[in-house]
Amino acid sequence: MKNIKRFRILVMGRANAGKTTILQRVCNSTDKPEIFDGEGNKAQTFSPMGAMILRGYHDIKHELMFKSNPGFVFHDSCGFEAGSTQQFDQMRKFVVDHAAMKKVNERIHAIWFCIPMTDFHRTVTAAEQKFFNECDTGHVPVIVLLTKVDALYLPAIMELLDGDLTIAEAEERATEKQEELQEKWLAHIKLELNRCKFPPRGYVPLQNMHQEDMDCTVLMESTANVMNEESLQKLLISTQQSNVLLCIEYAVKR
Repeated sequence: MKNIKRFRILVMGRANAGKTTILQRVCNSTDKPEIFDGEGNKAQTFSPMGAMILRGYHDIKHELMFKSNPGFVFHDSCGFEAGSTQQFDQMRKFVVDHAAMKKVNERIHAIWFCIPMTDFHRTVTAAEQKFFNECDTGHVPVIVLLTKVDALYLPAIMELLDGDLTIAEAEERATEKQEELQEKWLAHIKLELNRCKFPPRGYVPLQNMHQEDMDCTVLMESTANVMNEESLQKLLISTQQSNVLLCIEYAVKR
């Protein structure tokens, strides 16, 4: 494992799940990632709106990297619908191939599967069921990220107002109600996915990732804790730059 220089993560999920924003927070950057073709050549750039140019063309093999932290390499899998057999097969082949690469630097070490709470009414669709029932990721752990949890604030307000509270009373209790909704949908997602053939290894709710100073310590810890090898844990913790105390904590533990 001494030859591993970069921690490689496959990021999955629907469009507008906040994936790029999460990667920016992880790498402590406000810039868009640079995209390479795997051979060190620049492949694509991002548009000013944050969406990939030539949106219909999406290559999971491309490497996304941030100048602020080149120790991370990301791969972005476009959202696949349950009926899109070709996209699903391409994604599964990539996962299987890169989980067992002979060159350790080309292997993927973790998968983040994003489920946005902006779609809380359909948190687990046929596409999620298909992935967790049919895609064996082997030793590569999958962590489900509940993204945009702050989107539950408005539904929380609406539920409280439906309970005959005043606007002032609803606003006072909104944060507590939002946490209740988060726990409710997290429990639902766990119930649905944990009975799949290849369930996730962990779940992490994320909110306010649009804030530039947002901390990713929980995400880093949760990912490190499900790694099968201590050397990969050390690589992840040393690569992340958002929390020096986390590095010290893991150094003391080990």
